[in-house]
Formats: sequence, C-alpha cells, structure tokens
Amino acid sequence: MASRQVLLLAAAAIAAAFLLATASAEVFTVGDAAGWTLKYPSTWTDGKIFVVGDSLMFMYPTDKHTVVEVGGADFRACNVTGNALGTWNSGSDTVTLDKAGRRWFICSVGPHCSLGMKLLVTVVDATAQAPASPPSSSASFLSGAVSQAMAAAGAVAAAALMF
Repeated sequence: MASRQVLLLAAAAIAAAFLLATASAEVFTVGDAAGWTLKYPSTWTDGKIFVVGDSLMFMYPTDKHTVVEVGGADFRACNVTGNALGTWNSGSDTVTLDKAGRRWFICSVGPHCSLGMKLLVTVVDATAQAPASPPSSSASFLSGAVSQAMAAAGAVAAAALMF
C-alpha cells in the first residue's frame, strides 16, 4: 500500500514538473540586442508568439527614451499627448502581458514614434479554445505536451493500482 502511494506521488510530481516546464512565462527583451532605441528593428515581433503571462523588457537610455502604452488610434497617429494607458521611464522596464488582445507601445520623446519607435504585440491566451484552423507549432507542442503528461500520469496511476 505504501509503495502504491509513493508511486502515485512520484507520477504526480513528474506530471506537475512537466506541465510547469511547458507553461513557463517568457521574458522578451524588446529589440533584442538593439534594445528599445531608434535602432529598434520594426520586424522584431516577426515569428514571436506572445502569451498571457509573458513579459516585455524595455531596455533604453533613460535620458533619451520612454515607454508609453496607448490605444490603437493613438498608436497609429503617434499621438504622444493622447490617453496614456501606462508610462515607464526607468530604462529597464518590465511590462507583464496579463490579458489577451493587442497592446500598443510608443516612445513619447520628440519624433521618435514617427521615426518607427513603436511596438504592437498581439497577446494570445494559451488556455483558450483552439481555433478552427490548424494551430501553430508552439500551440501544437503545448497541447501535445499536456496530453502526453496527462497520459503518462494516468498510465503510472493505473499501473500502481494493479500492484
């Protein structure tokens, strides 16, 4: 009886560790090595998937730039005097992506926004119902990983019950 409980506990621990490893939040440094500067590459988001719980790290010289979260219309117009949803100016700012949807960020210094210092990210909810179209490779991996972990835990539990 005690060995069955130990086996079940081990199976649960393995499944939990596997699930936590695949569901870890990621921290993205905006602009990678270039950082959040006038040299920020406009293609930086290409190929990236931002998931609820991930974070954006904005790195920049404090005397030259800011990070301002704005709505879509202010983003498109580079309206730096519009309705700011959030403002950061420490030079090392972390913004948690806490809900699904679009998030818009600009630099409010001089003409920086109109010179391309702006960022749009689309955040997806990894726990949401899968779309009708085939999922992306990372979504397939997460879904498959969860299924495999659950199947493994179930198989170990069933084996433990047989002994």
